[in-house]
Amino acid sequence: MQLVAGGAAAEPRAQTVASGFPHPWAVAFIEGGRFLVTERGGRMRVVEADGRVGPAIAGVPPVVARGQGGLLDVVTDSGYASNRTVFFCFSEPGEGGNSTAMARARLSADRTRLEQVKVIFSQRPKVESTAHFGCRIVETPEGLLFLTLGERFSRKEDAQRLDNDLGKIVRLTKDGAPAPGNPFVGRAGAAPEIWSYGHRNVQGATWGPDGRLWTHEHGPQGGDEINLPQPGRNYGWPVITYGENYGGGPIGEGITAKAGMEQPLHYWVPSIAPSGMAFLTSDRYGPAWKGNLFIGSLKFGYLDRIELAGGKVAREEKLLEGVGRVRDVRQGPDGLLYVLTDEENGKLLRLQP
Repeated sequence: MQLVAGGAAAEPRAQTVASGFPHPWAVAFIEGGRFLVTERGGRMRVVEADGRVGPAIAGVPPVVARGQGGLLDVVTDSGYASNRTVFFCFSEPGEGGNSTAMARARLSADRTRLEQVKVIFSQRPKVESTAHFGCRIVETPEGLLFLTLGERFSRKEDAQRLDNDLGKIVRLTKDGAPAPGNPFVGRAGAAPEIWSYGHRNVQGATWGPDGRLWTHEHGPQGGDEINLPQPGRNYGWPVITYGENYGGGPIGEGITAKAGMEQPLHYWVPSIAPSGMAFLTSDRYGPAWKGNLFIGSLKFGYLDRIELAGGKVAREEKLLEGVGRVRDVRQGPDGLLYVLTDEENGKLLRLQP
């Protein structure tokens, strides 16, 4: 591959693997070089290695496909090769409105349907809202699941309360139970599934090569953040923020720091509207990119390459500018990066070195 001065790879070329997805949200990798793609409207589809897009897979539960809601993240279980298990999250209808839910299922051998579908976790309370579902899933090396949960926009103050799941990151077993060792287990008035709180709308999450959970979240007008959520910590929303109300004006006291609340690792003003998040652990693009963090921008339509040094953001580079709203980014089994664009004619792209 071509290298430019300093050992950095020349910008890769975006190759279209498949297209025609109405507002795709997440991509996972399955056997034979195939892909599993969710569409916000409620469909999950298999993409063949040659780019052919299959029909909707049967068995997806009813979803609230309004506003930001619908069928959202999907990941394969670490034991997928033997158990064919997938986890996915979606906006679930129910008494009182809707909320983020996570389900476990088995992808049938012929890849046409989901079997043994079971909703293992439902965010509470349900709220009449079409915004801020969060809904990213990360499996830890120990086989536990992190799930990000938005504060539903209209209930932002609840992000500071521990008796609900709004504006939280939760850590669960694969049966949906609170994970052993969670920070609030046994604490009166606190939900035992909670890992961290004070979040707004976390639409990016990944397991870092440093053995920690990395996330990013949407701020209001300005103030998108990267965080490394620690157990029991308070990430401040809506008390502290680097953003402001839509149309201007301070949120709350208009402060950016307060004792007992965590500062973000990095923040963006103006907002880039981040979504999707992946570390590159392969050397497919040259040594300069290995270990970099990649985040999609919905607002500006690019892929953000982030160089880290000493645990801080050292440099950012905009890739694929003009490609469209980048909803998801993942590293595939081949070590290459894959991107989904969230549009009426959404695309699955492969970054060719």
